[in-house]
Amino acid sequence: MSVLARNNVNVHGNPDGRPMLFAHGFGCDQNMWRYVWPAFEDDFRIVLFDHVGAGGSDTRAFDPRRYASLHGYAEDVLEICRELDLTDTVFVGHSVSAMIGVLAAGEAPDRFGSLVLIGPSPRYIDDGEYVGGFAEEDITGLLDSMDANFLGWSSTMAPVIMGNEDRPELGEELTNSFCRSDPEIARQFARVTFMSDNRDDLAAVRTPALVLQCSDDPIAPATVGRYVAGALPASRYVELEATGHCPNLSAPEETIAAIQAFVAG
Repeated sequence: MSVLARNNVNVHGNPDGRPMLFAHGFGCDQNMWRYVWPAFEDDFRIVLFDHVGAGGSDTRAFDPRRYASLHGYAEDVLEICRELDLTDTVFVGHSVSAMIGVLAAGEAPDRFGSLVLIGPSPRYIDDGEYVGGFAEEDITGLLDSMDANFLGWSSTMAPVIMGNEDRPELGEELTNSFCRSDPEIARQFARVTFMSDNRDDLAAVRTPALVLQCSDDPIAPATVGRYVAGALPASRYVELEATGHCPNLSAPEETIAAIQAFVAG
Protein backbone atom coordinates (compact mmCIF):
# COMPACT_ATOMS: atom_id res chain seq x y z
CA MET A 1 0.00 0.00 0.00
CA SER A 2 1.31 3.46 -0.88
CA VAL A 3 2.13 5.55 2.17
CA LEU A 4 0.42 8.47 0.45
CA ALA A 5 -2.86 6.53 0.37
CA ARG A 6 -2.38 4.87 3.75
CA ASN A 7 -1.92 8.18 5.54
CA ASN A 8 -4.18 10.27 3.27
CA VAL A 9 -1.30 12.59 2.37
CA ASN A 10 -2.23 15.91 0.76
CA VAL A 11 0.27 18.41 -0.60
CA HIS A 12 -0.46 22.12 -1.09
CA GLY A 13 1.35 25.41 -1.45
CA ASN A 14 4.59 26.26 -3.21
CA PRO A 15 6.02 23.14 -4.90
CA ASP A 16 9.48 24.70 -4.82
CA GLY A 17 9.24 25.89 -1.23
CA ARG A 18 10.75 24.46 1.92
CA PRO A 19 8.63 21.55 3.18
CA MET A 20 6.34 22.11 6.16
CA LEU A 21 4.84 18.89 7.50
CA PHE A 22 1.84 19.13 9.86
CA ALA A 23 1.10 16.24 12.25
CA HIS A 24 -2.16 16.23 14.24
CA GLY A 25 -2.78 15.08 17.80
CA PHE A 26 -4.78 12.23 19.29
CA GLY A 27 -8.44 12.13 18.23
CA CYS A 28 -7.86 14.69 15.49
CA ASP A 29 -7.03 14.68 11.78
CA GLN A 30 -5.39 16.99 9.27
CA ASN A 31 -8.51 19.16 9.14
CA MET A 32 -7.49 20.56 12.51
CA TRP A 33 -4.76 22.56 10.73
CA ARG A 34 -7.13 24.32 8.34
CA TYR A 35 -6.78 27.71 10.08
CA VAL A 36 -2.97 27.51 10.21
CA TRP A 37 -1.42 26.02 7.10
CA PRO A 38 -2.85 28.51 4.54
CA ALA A 39 -0.74 31.24 6.14
CA PHE A 40 2.37 29.41 4.93
CA GLU A 41 1.32 28.16 1.50
CA ASP A 42 2.93 30.97 -0.51
CA ASP A 43 6.42 30.17 0.75
CA PHE A 44 6.27 26.53 1.84
CA ARG A 45 5.40 23.17 0.39
CA ILE A 46 2.63 22.12 2.75
CA VAL A 47 2.27 18.42 3.58
CA LEU A 48 -0.78 17.21 5.54
CA PHE A 49 -1.57 13.66 6.59
CA ASP A 50 -3.68 11.54 8.93
CA HIS A 51 -2.31 9.03 11.40
CA VAL A 52 -3.59 5.51 10.71
CA GLY A 53 -7.04 5.26 12.28
CA ALA A 54 -7.84 8.96 11.88
CA GLY A 55 -9.47 11.05 9.19
CA GLY A 56 -9.16 9.65 5.70
CA SER A 57 -6.40 7.16 6.50
CA ASP A 58 -6.73 3.52 5.51
CA THR A 59 -7.60 1.69 8.73
CA ARG A 60 -6.77 -1.63 7.06
CA ALA A 61 -3.12 -0.64 7.47
CA PHE A 62 -3.35 -0.69 11.24
CA ASP A 63 -0.96 -3.22 12.77
CA PRO A 64 -1.15 -3.49 16.59
CA ARG A 65 2.49 -4.55 16.72
CA ARG A 66 3.78 -1.66 14.61
CA TYR A 67 1.76 0.87 16.54
CA ALA A 68 2.47 -0.58 19.99
CA SER A 69 4.74 2.43 20.57
CA LEU A 70 5.12 5.91 19.16
CA HIS A 71 8.06 4.65 17.10
CA GLY A 72 5.58 3.10 14.63
CA TYR A 73 3.98 6.48 14.05
CA ALA A 74 7.41 8.10 13.73
CA GLU A 75 8.28 5.55 11.04
CA ASP A 76 5.13 6.61 9.15
CA VAL A 77 6.39 10.20 9.23
CA LEU A 78 9.76 9.08 7.88
CA GLU A 79 8.10 7.04 5.13
CA ILE A 80 6.20 10.15 4.05
CA CYS A 81 9.46 12.12 4.04
CA ARG A 82 11.19 9.48 1.92
CA GLU A 83 8.30 9.14 -0.51
CA LEU A 84 8.12 12.90 -1.08
CA ASP A 85 11.90 13.37 -0.80
CA LEU A 86 11.53 15.91 2.02
CA THR A 87 14.64 17.47 3.53
CA ASP A 88 15.15 20.54 5.74
CA THR A 89 11.54 20.01 6.75
CA VAL A 90 9.71 22.20 9.24
CA PHE A 91 7.83 19.61 11.29
CA VAL A 92 4.80 21.02 13.12
CA GLY A 93 3.48 18.51 15.65
CA HIS A 94 0.56 18.96 18.02
CA SER A 95 0.27 17.10 21.33
CA VAL A 96 1.39 13.46 20.95
CA SER A 97 2.70 14.24 17.48
CA ALA A 98 5.27 16.54 19.06
CA MET A 99 6.96 13.46 20.53
CA ILE A 100 6.44 11.55 17.27
CA GLY A 101 8.39 14.34 15.58
CA VAL A 102 11.12 14.15 18.22
CA LEU A 103 11.50 10.42 17.55
CA ALA A 104 11.53 10.92 13.78
CA ALA A 105 14.14 13.69 13.99
CA GLY A 106 16.28 11.56 16.27
CA GLU A 107 16.13 8.69 13.78
CA ALA A 108 16.73 10.74 10.60
CA PRO A 109 18.04 14.21 11.47
CA ASP A 110 18.89 14.94 7.83
CA ARG A 111 15.17 15.10 7.03
CA PHE A 112 14.37 17.91 9.46
CA GLY A 113 15.51 21.51 9.69
CA SER A 114 13.15 22.71 12.43
CA LEU A 115 10.65 21.29 14.91
CA VAL A 116 7.57 23.16 16.12
CA LEU A 117 6.20 21.31 19.14
CA ILE A 118 2.74 22.46 20.26
CA GLY A 119 1.66 21.27 23.70
CA PRO A 120 4.32 18.54 23.91
CA SER A 121 4.58 16.03 26.74
CA PRO A 122 7.29 13.36 26.95
CA ARG A 123 5.52 11.72 29.90
CA TYR A 124 2.02 12.45 31.20
CA ILE A 125 2.43 10.63 34.52
CA ASP A 126 4.22 12.28 37.44
CA ASP A 127 7.51 10.62 38.34
CA GLY A 128 9.44 11.79 41.40
CA GLU A 129 10.44 15.40 40.83
CA TYR A 130 9.07 15.29 37.30
CA VAL A 131 5.57 16.77 37.09
CA GLY A 132 3.70 15.42 34.08
CA GLY A 133 0.32 16.63 35.26
CA PHE A 134 -1.33 13.28 36.11
CA ALA A 135 -1.06 10.64 38.79
CA GLU A 136 -0.80 7.09 37.49
CA GLU A 137 -4.28 6.27 38.79
CA ASP A 138 -5.67 9.25 36.86
CA ILE A 139 -4.35 7.84 33.60
CA THR A 140 -5.50 4.33 34.46
CA GLY A 141 -8.99 5.64 35.17
CA LEU A 142 -9.03 7.65 31.96
CA LEU A 143 -8.08 4.62 29.88
CA ASP A 144 -10.56 2.35 31.68
CA SER A 145 -13.32 4.88 31.01
CA MET A 146 -12.40 4.98 27.35
CA ASP A 147 -12.43 1.18 27.14
CA ALA A 148 -15.87 1.02 28.74
CA ASN A 149 -17.59 3.71 26.68
CA PHE A 150 -15.56 5.43 23.98
CA LEU A 151 -18.33 7.73 22.75
CA GLY A 152 -19.25 8.76 26.28
CA TRP A 153 -15.61 9.37 27.12
CA SER A 154 -15.23 11.49 23.99
CA SER A 155 -18.20 13.71 24.78
CA THR A 156 -16.92 14.25 28.32
CA MET A 157 -13.19 14.68 27.71
CA ALA A 158 -13.07 16.61 24.44
CA PRO A 159 -14.46 19.86 25.91
CA VAL A 160 -12.03 19.54 28.84
CA ILE A 161 -9.09 19.09 26.49
CA MET A 162 -10.17 21.99 24.32
CA GLY A 163 -10.82 24.38 27.22
CA ASN A 164 -12.28 27.74 26.20
CA GLU A 165 -15.62 27.10 27.89
CA ASP A 166 -16.91 30.39 26.53
CA ARG A 167 -16.63 28.93 23.01
CA PRO A 168 -18.54 25.62 23.24
CA GLU A 169 -18.44 25.13 19.48
CA LEU A 170 -14.73 24.31 19.77
CA GLY A 171 -15.39 21.52 22.24
CA GLU A 172 -18.17 20.22 20.02
CA GLU A 173 -15.83 20.09 17.05
CA LEU A 174 -13.24 18.14 18.99
CA THR A 175 -15.92 15.78 20.31
CA ASN A 176 -17.09 15.10 16.76
CA SER A 177 -13.50 14.51 15.66
CA PHE A 178 -12.95 12.01 18.47
CA CYS A 179 -16.14 10.21 17.53
CA ARG A 180 -15.04 9.88 13.90
CA SER A 181 -11.89 8.00 14.95
CA ASP A 182 -11.88 4.23 14.73
CA PRO A 183 -12.67 3.29 18.37
CA GLU A 184 -10.41 0.23 18.57
CA ILE A 185 -7.44 2.03 17.07
CA ALA A 186 -8.13 5.12 19.19
CA ARG A 187 -8.10 3.05 22.38
CA GLN A 188 -4.67 1.63 21.59
CA PHE A 189 -3.34 5.00 20.43
CA ALA A 190 -4.54 6.56 23.69
CA ARG A 191 -2.86 3.88 25.77
CA VAL A 192 0.40 4.29 23.84
CA THR A 193 0.16 8.07 24.14
CA PHE A 194 -0.58 8.37 27.83
CA MET A 195 1.72 5.55 28.97
CA SER A 196 4.77 6.60 26.94
CA ASP A 197 7.94 7.99 28.44
CA ASN A 198 10.10 9.80 25.89
CA ARG A 199 12.15 11.94 28.25
CA ASP A 200 15.39 10.20 27.35
CA ASP A 201 14.78 10.81 23.63
CA LEU A 202 14.90 14.59 23.93
CA ALA A 203 18.63 15.05 24.53
CA ALA A 204 19.56 13.24 21.31
CA VAL A 205 17.67 15.68 19.08
CA ARG A 206 19.90 18.45 17.71
CA THR A 207 17.27 19.93 15.40
CA PRO A 208 16.32 23.50 16.41
CA ALA A 209 12.94 23.38 18.11
CA LEU A 210 10.19 25.78 19.11
CA VAL A 211 8.14 24.70 22.12
CA LEU A 212 4.73 26.36 22.02
CA GLN A 213 2.96 26.20 25.37
CA CYS A 214 -0.57 27.37 26.12
CA SER A 215 -0.93 29.41 29.29
CA ASP A 216 -3.57 27.09 30.80
CA ASP A 217 -3.28 23.61 29.30
CA PRO A 218 -5.17 20.81 31.10
CA ILE A 219 -3.22 18.06 29.30
CA ALA A 220 0.35 19.38 29.13
CA PRO A 221 0.90 22.02 31.82
CA ALA A 222 3.55 24.71 31.63
CA THR A 223 5.93 22.68 33.82
CA VAL A 224 6.00 20.06 31.07
CA GLY A 225 6.59 22.58 28.30
CA ARG A 226 9.49 24.10 30.18
CA TYR A 227 10.90 20.63 30.85
CA VAL A 228 10.83 19.81 27.12
CA ALA A 229 12.48 23.09 26.20
CA GLY A 230 15.17 22.56 28.84
CA ALA A 231 15.88 19.00 27.75
CA LEU A 232 16.23 19.76 24.04
CA PRO A 233 19.75 20.93 23.17
CA ALA A 234 18.55 23.67 20.78
CA SER A 235 15.14 25.06 21.67
CA ARG A 236 13.10 28.18 22.11
CA TYR A 237 10.20 28.32 24.58
CA VAL A 238 7.16 30.50 23.89
CA GLU A 239 4.14 30.61 26.17
CA LEU A 240 1.02 31.68 24.32
CA GLU A 241 -1.82 33.73 25.76
CA ALA A 242 -4.10 31.04 24.33
CA THR A 243 -5.65 28.59 26.77
CA GLY A 244 -6.62 24.94 26.39
CA HIS A 245 -4.70 22.27 24.51
CA CYS A 246 -5.56 23.09 20.88
CA PRO A 247 -4.36 26.59 19.93
CA ASN A 248 -4.39 25.55 16.27
CA LEU A 249 -8.19 25.79 16.59
CA SER A 250 -8.74 28.23 19.44
CA ALA A 251 -6.00 30.78 18.64
CA PRO A 252 -4.72 30.21 15.11
CA GLU A 253 -3.49 33.78 14.60
CA GLU A 254 -1.27 33.66 17.69
CA THR A 255 -0.05 30.20 16.72
CA ILE A 256 0.77 31.34 13.18
CA ALA A 257 2.65 34.40 14.43
CA ALA A 258 4.82 32.32 16.75
CA ILE A 259 5.67 29.82 14.01
CA GLN A 260 6.40 32.58 11.50
CA ALA A 261 8.80 34.29 13.91
CA PHE A 262 10.60 31.00 14.52
CA VAL A 263 11.02 29.90 10.90
CA ALA A 264 12.11 33.41 9.91
CA GLY A 265 15.12 32.96 12.13
